[in-house]
Amino acid sequence: MAQTRAGTQAAAPPVVRLEGIAKRFPGVVANDDVHLEVVSGEIHAIVGENGAGKSTLMKILYGMQRPDEGTIEVEGREVHFRSPKEAITAGIGMVHQHFMLAGNLTVLENVVLGLEPRRGPNLDRATARNRIQELSKTQGAAVDPDRLVEALSVGEKQRVEIIKVLYRGARILILDEPTGVLVPQEVEELFEHLRELRAEGVTIIFISHKLHEVLEIADRITVLRGGHTVTTVDQGEVSARQLAELMVGSELPTPGTRESTVTDREGLVVEDVELRDEDGRHLLRAISLVIREGEILGIAGVEGNGQQELVDVILGLREPSAGRVRLADEDVTTTGTRQRRGAGLGYIPEDRQLRGLLLPFPLWENAMLGHQDRPPFSKGLWLDRGGAHARTEEIIEGFDVRTPGPDVMAHALSGGNQQKLIVGRELTASPRVLLAAHPTRGIDVGAQAAVWEQIRDARAAGMAILLISADLEELIGLSDTLWVMFRGALVAELDPAEVTPEVLGSYMTGAAQERGA
Repeated sequence: MAQTRAGTQAAAPPVVRLEGIAKRFPGVVANDDVHLEVVSGEIHAIVGENGAGKSTLMKILYGMQRPDEGTIEVEGREVHFRSPKEAITAGIGMVHQHFMLAGNLTVLENVVLGLEPRRGPNLDRATARNRIQELSKTQGAAVDPDRLVEALSVGEKQRVEIIKVLYRGARILILDEPTGVLVPQEVEELFEHLRELRAEGVTIIFISHKLHEVLEIADRITVLRGGHTVTTVDQGEVSARQLAELMVGSELPTPGTRESTVTDREGLVVEDVELRDEDGRHLLRAISLVIREGEILGIAGVEGNGQQELVDVILGLREPSAGRVRLADEDVTTTGTRQRRGAGLGYIPEDRQLRGLLLPFPLWENAMLGHQDRPPFSKGLWLDRGGAHARTEEIIEGFDVRTPGPDVMAHALSGGNQQKLIVGRELTASPRVLLAAHPTRGIDVGAQAAVWEQIRDARAAGMAILLISADLEELIGLSDTLWVMFRGALVAELDPAEVTPEVLGSYMTGAAQERGA
């Protein structure tokens, strides 16, 4: 059925046509003669490695960047967008991977922001509320217009983002990695919503690196590699393995872990840790865990259930209200982050651009972050520029960071190469304990496989690793021990060898606990 639908749509005139698109940055060719045709009322997926040019292409279509060469046609008319506002006026909306919502405003206020209906000098809330409730029906589940966004689940926030662009009249919807922060149940709900929108004539461009999801939801798929268009295929014509080969020239990787390397030596110990906010509310509740050398302990949970707070406490960024933190035999509860890093604590942050890199700075300076007071980056009180360059070259070569050299600015790298630089920076420092928060978020199958391999090698070398991830297959495949975090507490220990993503997702959302109760 998918083949018939896709084939019928492919014969229809395109609602979006990109011809010969080229975009160059200093030292980087992001797009080079890219061609894309999307027909009305289809779900069209775009896949490719990080650095293949997907995001740049969508930014060009959405008016965030202007192409150096090529033409853009929307509904048969050539356009030259100079801003997202012009793209929105032409009926194009984009939902970014990281939501752009104000948590302290209501759903209604977020949706109408910048396009407020007026009754005299006042906001016409009744008109706005009716329109939002009408658009909510296309999402399969109503969203209360008067709820604060900060009180919504991740899936609900995503629905608000989609409602926001539909409210502005979008007929062409761009979704950038929309399932990156969703549990399996929320992914299924999203896909149902997208099918309903497609049935109403909305055209959807779906960017993802999760190939099994692409094959489930897309009618047609365009593959980019190295800034070029490789091919466009109907959904029923390819398997995930074949898509991976088109993208990276290799088989689809899996995150399976080799034989156990767990020892009896404690690497990280967290004892009865609690954390409260300024109002005395619990953010963490009696957290206790032990990670041994050679062990990966995975933590699953819907974002916002205390994972980031736990990482901050272990790093020394926040002081616990109660409990202790030990690195091996050393109590570090009252020490600062710098001392803990010096004692052997490595950190791969969940947001590489916010917490992991200084984007306007060169790679060799980014390679020093967190280690700048130790060799090879320093000699006594002085910076060792030669040593920093040499270590950065080592990271580039050892971790396959695709860049012309250590003097390139961090913002010029694709997301996957930025991530490999951070992983290389932390692992070449040989920490005793590694905090890995969402280490493969938003990166393609090739970069993902490389990061998995480096984490497995570090485990085999005796490192104790705390793995936090929204990728349930990653957690199940890599972890020796697996815990679920819910509302600031560790609520269930599950066997990675037996649990399925669906069962794990039910614990993450609290459904399993409710059934048990």
